[in-house]
Amino acid sequence: MNVKIESSWKEALKDEFIKPYFKKLADFVKEEYKSDTVYPPPNRVFAAFDNCPVDHVKVVILGQDPYHGPRQANGLAFSVSEDVSTPPSLQNIYKEIESDTGKIMPKHGNLERWAKQGVLLLNATLTVRGGSAGSHQGKGWEEFTDTAIKYLAENKENLVFLLWGSYAQKKGELVNRHKHLVLEAPHPSPFSADKGFFGCRHFTKTNAYLIMHEREPIEW
Repeated sequence: MNVKIESSWKEALKDEFIKPYFKKLADFVKEEYKSDTVYPPPNRVFAAFDNCPVDHVKVVILGQDPYHGPRQANGLAFSVSEDVSTPPSLQNIYKEIESDTGKIMPKHGNLERWAKQGVLLLNATLTVRGGSAGSHQGKGWEEFTDTAIKYLAENKENLVFLLWGSYAQKKGELVNRHKHLVLEAPHPSPFSADKGFFGCRHFTKTNAYLIMHEREPIEW
């Protein structure tokens, strides 16, 4: 199957594209786009990979689903396009960055600037039906994105995995903590941010680790 995805990821994940589950997943997603409103737009489904080639990855931030509201999802976890209001979880991420680093965050929620610096903003499920959270879970995306996480965990060293909330933290089982830094906190959503996300200081901790391993820190 010819999947349009950044070339280094296409090579890393090539075995997935020929597996029966992926063919079934691709057929399901195509039908969903034909029959319903699905986010993100088709050309943004693999945006997390397209904006952050394998050898550029320094940090992995895991989300669950794309945003399911109109025009919100742009293929990067927690991110929205510049003409869309910043969602509450990202507002809380920005608050923690400002508290942690002193840097004032932009008024928009487009995180492509992070991706270009080596932050893989990966949702476990890469598509969703409009207005229906979780509607594309259990269709095969999780197997695909787990493989991407495992590939990085096994083939790279000294990456930082930021796991916010119980769903992301379960993915931490795929990561060797002797080779990588895994930082965990409650999810930044308004329901849980004050239970330990605020004050986690993950952003300065990430940069301290990158600097210790002679890598460029992230300009959050």
